Amino acid sequence: MDKRYEVYALADRHFYETPDRLADGGQGTAAPLYETARRPVPEGWEAARIGDWLTMTPLGPDGKPAQGPAQGWKIHASATRANAERIAGIVWDYCVERRIPFKFVPGPHLLHLRNTKYAPRDGSGKFVTVYPDGEEQLHEVLRGLGTLLEGFEGPYILTDLRWGEGPLYVRYGAFARSFVVDDRGSLVPAVRDGEGRLVPDRRSPSFQVPEWVTLPAFLQPHLDARNTTTVGDLPYRIEKALHFSNGGGVYAGTDTRDGRKVVLKEGRPHAGLASDGADAIARLERERRALEQVAGTGVVPEVRDWFELGGHRFLVMDFVEGRPLNSFFAERHPLLAQDPDPEAVASYTAWALRVHRRVEEAVAAVHERGIVFNDLHVFNIMVAPDEESVFLIDFEAAAPVGENGRQVVAHPGFFAPPDRRGADVDRYALACLRLALFLPVTTLFVVDRGKAAHLAEVIAQQFPQVPREFLDEAVAEITREVSGRTPAAASSPVDPGDWPYSRDSMVKAILASATPERTDRLFPGDVAQFSDGGGLGIAHGAAGVLYALDAIGAERYEEGERWLLAHTAPAPVGTPLGLYDGLAGVALVLDRLGHRQRALDLIEAILAERWQNLSSDLHGGLAGLGLVLGQLARTTGESELRDRADDAARILVHRLAEPPPAAARRRAGLLKGATGPALFLLRQYEWTGQDAWLEAAAVALRRDLQSCVTRENGALEVDEGWRTLPYLGDGSAGLGMVLDDLVSHAPALAGEFAAARSGVLTAATSRFYAQPGLCQGRAGMILHLSRTTAPGATPGRLAGQIAGLGWFSMAYEGQLAFPGDQMMRLSMDLATGTAGCLLALGAALDPAAGAHLPFLPPPPHGGPLDAVPRSRGVVTPPRPHG
Repeated sequence: MDKRYEVYALADRHFYETPDRLADGGQGTAAPLYETARRPVPEGWEAARIGDWLTMTPLGPDGKPAQGPAQGWKIHASATRANAERIAGIVWDYCVERRIPFKFVPGPHLLHLRNTKYAPRDGSGKFVTVYPDGEEQLHEVLRGLGTLLEGFEGPYILTDLRWGEGPLYVRYGAFARSFVVDDRGSLVPAVRDGEGRLVPDRRSPSFQVPEWVTLPAFLQPHLDARNTTTVGDLPYRIEKALHFSNGGGVYAGTDTRDGRKVVLKEGRPHAGLASDGADAIARLERERRALEQVAGTGVVPEVRDWFELGGHRFLVMDFVEGRPLNSFFAERHPLLAQDPDPEAVASYTAWALRVHRRVEEAVAAVHERGIVFNDLHVFNIMVAPDEESVFLIDFEAAAPVGENGRQVVAHPGFFAPPDRRGADVDRYALACLRLALFLPVTTLFVVDRGKAAHLAEVIAQQFPQVPREFLDEAVAEITREVSGRTPAAASSPVDPGDWPYSRDSMVKAILASATPERTDRLFPGDVAQFSDGGGLGIAHGAAGVLYALDAIGAERYEEGERWLLAHTAPAPVGTPLGLYDGLAGVALVLDRLGHRQRALDLIEAILAERWQNLSSDLHGGLAGLGLVLGQLARTTGESELRDRADDAARILVHRLAEPPPAAARRRAGLLKGATGPALFLLRQYEWTGQDAWLEAAAVALRRDLQSCVTRENGALEVDEGWRTLPYLGDGSAGLGMVLDDLVSHAPALAGEFAAARSGVLTAATSRFYAQPGLCQGRAGMILHLSRTTAPGATPGRLAGQIAGLGWFSMAYEGQLAFPGDQMMRLSMDLATGTAGCLLALGAALDPAAGAHLPFLPPPPHGGPLDAVPRSRGVVTPPRPHG
């Protein structure tokens, strides 16, 4: 579970949204602001809202923003809910009087979100930023504001050096926005080094001084004071960091006095906030009290110590042997195979029912001691080495049963609705666990709990040994409301395989979600669209959705095209340059839609950058840019574009001749691995007829195959060290697509790659995938199966994946839509959401339309498209295929 997504699921019930759009109490009104943020803008100043900041800039004599330094030592002030208003007012008065530019977080809800448990650690605590002009003014402001803010508290800012004991911190970094391609080929915020070169502005959660910068002498005592706190005097040897959050770390260690294995859990003051405002220390105290109350039950770790170090609190517990329940899915779940063995299904069912019973017993034991767990989910259930006994861990949200309180911290897939209080919170989670053990997609319930009934039907068909009452009781508990109402089933009224009705329904859903009045994005999608340029590109932005609509033959959405044209005149500063993440992809789509001059303008802007330093990949690097350059060279006849495409190809071949990066840094797959360069080199071969490009493409694909492993079921997947991936974007399905294209051009290589293509086919035909999306889910498998020429690809396999996509179907405005990554909200984008599902289904069910990803049309003698059976009518649970 990617915790970044939770904060984007707060402001809108359907889509991921920026937290600054959070409504006040759900009433649709603007979120409250601090009184300081509502002050009139002083004469000679300019105010602007940028993201979740209110910036204040003094104006020069010409009425334009005064020009200050582009980088230097900046000052941050942290704040708590209790003192933020006063700190904002003090900083405003101080800086306005001295005409020093500054910015601050303008509302309490935004400050809270910056300090929640899983907020980004590099931004934690930052409430105010002040931009002094040089070291002399830096020292003056630190002394002046330091005196005014003496005694104020706030979260420790991990990226910065603390000034004294107050809420002020300093860090060297950029004042003005500028960007550079880093050593991994990504466009990142930049500063200039001692020689004037743009280099990445590092923002890791630890204080660092750039090597070309000298720490001012007046800061040295503060650095010395920071370094005095160590763990050397503790009776514990910390051996491994298990987890980090904004609230602190969790560490495995040994008690040096008796050799006992322990876990040390850290709580930072004023950070890691829960929804009720409790900080990490308060939550850690809750955990200690709860564990002491349930001690001796045999289902929780025992408390060993409680101490303070450097203002942080530490809870020491026994180390619980075993693994979290979620880790067993990859090993045991029978639907991770093409055709599950009935005996394996029966065996898994029996094991899952036993584990659930043990968890119910553990929760009952906790309840008997008067404690509600309040955070039951598959990551907080430890299964002992016997793979039967269970322990409950992470009691920081626990509360006395008698308080009858609401949930304040929860995993999205087990998050109880607001009407559940006290022990009912745990009962709701136990009901979700009944379904999650068989279909771990219960995060869909945060979109609509009515989906539980549909999932129960799927489970009943896939796991026939599960008692029907076991499922019916779960659905009744999940959908129960205090009012007595039961939510309607959340499935879309349209079957994804019912083409063209499903096509028309998805198009209606996409267009209904459009917000052409907004400047940050046109269609709702993944949280990545809120990064620089994310609302424009192919993966998560407007270009990708417009591409999908055009590819499946939908009527042109001219208002959307006007939006994309308006927001690329010019493109925002910091917009990435690549095919899927930025301007190259936008240029490709605009040219496809007939806006050639704008496309060429964007390409000209890209070529004015240091594009040769981009990474090699397809997503944002040279492979994607080279493909666009080559395509536009063919459509426009511009020889310079052809020459630049050739340059990009030569750079990639040169890089392929170098030793591959270390395994720890190596990426594989279509979007981030060597498969993307292979695709570009294949198209170069088609465009030029030069055999050298074909040979280089084979070299690139062999490199990615070295990063793959074959699983026990014969599936070939990309090995990331801690997991293996079958998907189109970062997994083996995308690799298989380009392998098919290579073999179509070089039949002599069919034997060498036969086993790999067969393994990819197996990986693309599992019964279960955790998400529906194109790049990281089942839709990508549908796209691969719709075009593959691998032996053994059958219409039945493709039909089974199309039916399985229906497991994720949801309704938006009565039309067919799909959830995005993490499945906490719907998405309309190409990479993660409805547009990607639309494209994949179009490729599978309407081959005459020729829908495909950019530069990946079906190879000659394509797959079994015409034989795929169509369905008509309402959604029916998918049947086993095979």
